[in-house]
Amino acid sequence: MTKFLNVMALATLLVSSAIAAEYTIKVTHVVSPNTPKGMGADFFAKRVGELTNGKVEVVVFPNSQLYGDGEEMKALKLGNAHIAMPSFSKFTSIVPEMQLFDLPFIFRDKDHLYKVLDGEVGQVLKDKVTAKGFVALDYWDAGFKHLSSNKKAILTPQDAEGQKFRIMSSHVLEAQFKAIGANPQVLPFSEVYSALQQGVVDGAENPLSNFYTKKFNEVQTDLTLSDHGYLGYLVIMSESFWKKFPADLKPMVLQAMKEATVYERKLAAQDDEEMLAKLKEYAKTSGNLKIHTLNAEQKAVWQKAMEAIYPQFYTVIGEDLIKKVQAVK
Repeated sequence: MTKFLNVMALATLLVSSAIAAEYTIKVTHVVSPNTPKGMGADFFAKRVGELTNGKVEVVVFPNSQLYGDGEEMKALKLGNAHIAMPSFSKFTSIVPEMQLFDLPFIFRDKDHLYKVLDGEVGQVLKDKVTAKGFVALDYWDAGFKHLSSNKKAILTPQDAEGQKFRIMSSHVLEAQFKAIGANPQVLPFSEVYSALQQGVVDGAENPLSNFYTKKFNEVQTDLTLSDHGYLGYLVIMSESFWKKFPADLKPMVLQAMKEATVYERKLAAQDDEEMLAKLKEYAKTSGNLKIHTLNAEQKAVWQKAMEAIYPQFYTVIGEDLIKKVQAVK
């Protein structure tokens, strides 16, 4: 019944679009409209309409209304949807070099991150994705990851020894935790709360938004603001759709995407600040959570311990690519 209603909603939207516009772009994503990604998609839709004077209408389908997390890329291949924003992990099976983003402490700070994403290395990775039958457009933010535990404060690599950490399926993340004597456990994101609650795992790594909105603060005693890893999205378009799209309208769509990228990144930064403020308030009022910030000396110790895994991935990711990231000033 739900699938039928979704199809009917799509049909209604496309009919109304056809009346008002000459072309329709279908955007599919899996998150809520009030997230930075969701608001970025809506902003893109608005700007495309404005820049093309209504010739192109972008219809956004949030919350997996059309396709789930693992279905988006196939839908774009078939031309059933036109734009999606999958997380980096969705690309590693077709472009192993995308595992670069899983490397711990590969990015010094947000300024360094954006110089990499918007520079030579970012373009190399986009080209590799495009070569697999997509049009890679731009990188959007999800945020830096932080460590949490219900055992004790994690201030040094030794503090993580023997603890079980939930990870996404990733050889890099597995090696990352093994390098500090911890035990990585692959679990679906939907099972993390109960796994932490029941002691199946002791800790996890998450952006602040995930940590707060999924209420992990209820089942973790310590949160370390480590900024050790990064999560992001790559906005991609259906290659077959883009080839048929009118050449005179393409620059306007690309301009709208460029503006949407700036907007989404700004929202993601604001979201991070808001989540941290809420977590600090929770920690203060509940007394059930302690928040720790690594100083420069502590972070250097972590970086040295985790950088030791880089050579394991020289052949998969590319030693030259990793060193180019490190060389970016």
